[in-house]
Amino acid sequence: GIAAAQADGAIRGPRVFFGGRALSQTGGHGDDRGPGADPLPAWSGSRIADGIDAVRAAARDELRKGSHHIKVMASGGVASPTDRIDSVQYSMDELRAVVDEAGAVNRYVCAHAYTARAVNRALEAGIRSIEHGNLIDASSVSLLVERDAFLVPTLVTYWALKKEGRQFGLPEGSWRKVDEVLDAGLSALDLAYRGGVRLAYGTDLLGGMHRHQSEEFRIRAQVQPPIDIVRAATCAAAELLRAEGQLGTLAAGAHADVIVLDGDPLQDIGLLADPAAHMPLVIQAGAVVRQR
Repeated sequence: GIAAAQADGAIRGPRVFFGGRALSQTGGHGDDRGPGADPLPAWSGSRIADGIDAVRAAARDELRKGSHHIKVMASGGVASPTDRIDSVQYSMDELRAVVDEAGAVNRYVCAHAYTARAVNRALEAGIRSIEHGNLIDASSVSLLVERDAFLVPTLVTYWALKKEGRQFGLPEGSWRKVDEVLDAGLSALDLAYRGGVRLAYGTDLLGGMHRHQSEEFRIRAQVQPPIDIVRAATCAAAELLRAEGQLGTLAAGAHADVIVLDGDPLQDIGLLADPAAHMPLVIQAGAVVRQR
C-alpha cells in the first residue's frame, strides 16, 4: 500500500521496492513468539511456513501481492527470541523451492544470514542477495563471486542496537547477542571488498533508530574508499534491484533522482553521513522535494 501510494503521488517519500513478509521456519529468525507464546503477533513482519509445499504457497502469495523480491530467513538472528545466531534455517529443498517460485516470475530471493555456513547454503540454493553476512569466511567470498551474488552489510544497525537498543525495547537476551556480530562486521566487509564481491548499501535499522541510517557511510569508510561506498548506494544498488539505467545514474531516460551536496564526499564521506547539514537540494523524478 505504501509503495502504491508513493508511486501514485498520494504520499511523498522514497520509491519503495518491497519484499512483503519475510518467510521463516517455525522457531526461525522471523518467528517473533517467545517460548510460551502462540500465535504469531499481528505486528510481525514475517510469515511462518514449514515444508516445501508451504514455502511455495507462501512465496506465491507474497508475489501475488506484488512483492518485488522474496526474503527468507536462512539463519538465526539478533532480534529473534528462540534461535541461535549460528543456526541454519530452512532445508536446502525449501530454499530451492522459494528460489524456483521467484524465478518463475522473474523475481529473486534475498536471505538474512550471518555465518559462512548459512550464507553458503543460501548461495548454493540460488539466492541472489545476502543481507548482513557478518560471519562469512573466504569460502563465502568465493561463492559470492562465483554466483555473481550481492552482499548487503548492515553495520550501522549493530552500532545503533548496542547504543540504543534497550531503550527501544530490544530484550536483554537479544541485546547480548549484538556483540557476536558487531565486532565481526567490519572484518567481513573488508574480506568481501578485497575479494571482489558485489556490495550494496543497507542499514536494517528499526523504529526510532532510523535516524542513524546515513551513519553507515562513515562506518564503511573504515574499510572502503569513499567512491566504492557511493557506488554501493547508487549504481550497485540499482543492479541488485534490476533497475540499471533507471536508478543510480545521471543519464537520459533515468528517473532524474538527484542529491546535491555542499562538498565533495570523495574527500569527506561524512558529508553523506549528515544529510541534514550537507544536502541542500533533493530532486526526485525531476521534481524538487527539498531545497534549502
